[in-house]
Amino acid sequence: MAGIFSSLRRLYLVIYNWTVFLGWLQVLYLAVKTLKESGPESVYAAVEKPLILAQSAAIIEILHSLIGMVRSPVTATLPQVGSRLYVTWGILYSFPEVRSHFLVGSLVMSWSITEIIRYSFFGFKEAFGFAPKWLLWLRYSTFLVMYPVGISSEVGLIYKALPYLRESGKYSIRMPNKWNFSFDYYYNALLVLGFYVPGSPHLYGYMLGQRKKALARAKTD
Repeated sequence: MAGIFSSLRRLYLVIYNWTVFLGWLQVLYLAVKTLKESGPESVYAAVEKPLILAQSAAIIEILHSLIGMVRSPVTATLPQVGSRLYVTWGILYSFPEVRSHFLVGSLVMSWSITEIIRYSFFGFKEAFGFAPKWLLWLRYSTFLVMYPVGISSEVGLIYKALPYLRESGKYSIRMPNKWNFSFDYYYNALLVLGFYVPGSPHLYGYMLGQRKKALARAKTD
């Protein structure tokens, strides 16, 4: 019974990883094509649908961590997935005013390159039990550049959206109301920006530790 469960788990993860890989590959292709032909101000319009689908699929990874289907701890998975979903849905999807900003181009490029490498790495691992050493090196090295670029783009876009959050009052709940509850989306965005200050170095340090372990193991194999 355990063997059947293990095989089904492996098959599921193979399908999941390669499916999301193809989604991010489409995002990268459309982003590069649009950057060359129209510039960064047109990137979001070109990638919106595949970007939303590929990024939203990461919600499943939180569940994977919670039930122990993968080794990644939920403490590392949740903040990374959560911040990206917030920028995808809470900023870019919700506030069209920031979609033409040049940071959208750097954001999409850093996200897509990182995820293409990550999902192909885990796709190989689940399908064949190993990944090529060049892919392992990319998996644990490209983040050195892509993570700072991605984080800077996320923070920059949230900051650029702040005036529109404040002016529109979107997603805010004002008093009085029957729930006797208020919520200000503008101040929530400021709080999110505050979480980036301790959260980003912590996650970057975690990934540096993972890189050291992974590359050390690869040398002994």
